[in-house]
Amino acid sequence: MSTRPSTKLEVFPNPKPSRDYTIQIDSPEFTCLCPKTGQPDFATLKLEYIPDELCVELKSWKLYLWSYRDQGGFHEDLTNKILDDLVDALAPRFMRLTAIFNVRGGVYTTVIAEHKCSNWSRG
Repeated sequence: MSTRPSTKLEVFPNPKPSRDYTIQIDSPEFTCLCPKTGQPDFATLKLEYIPDELCVELKSWKLYLWSYRDQGGFHEDLTNKILDDLVDALAPRFMRLTAIFNVRGGVYTTVIAEHKCSNWSRG
């Protein structure tokens, strides 16, 4: 059992690929570093997706998020990178990542990034 951060997202087969259904995962303990000051930034990540053939394995998701703890990055860049990594690993029908960053200097930031499979329409 790994107790180290990892950049690898593990997947498993969707148990019901014939149906559109939504998976929601809330991760309230995301931490990264401010690229300007090096101070920690904290966020809640809200992942919502409609899987196609694959689903993300939750332990690997936690270890993947842990890998950002010592990385610096702007909120917009990190949110889009995480979404890109998930899309590369899962090829979902639809995915939305909402990153709600805690207040810093009196300013809250929320970044919402989406992916839609080009040949998919909810129906």
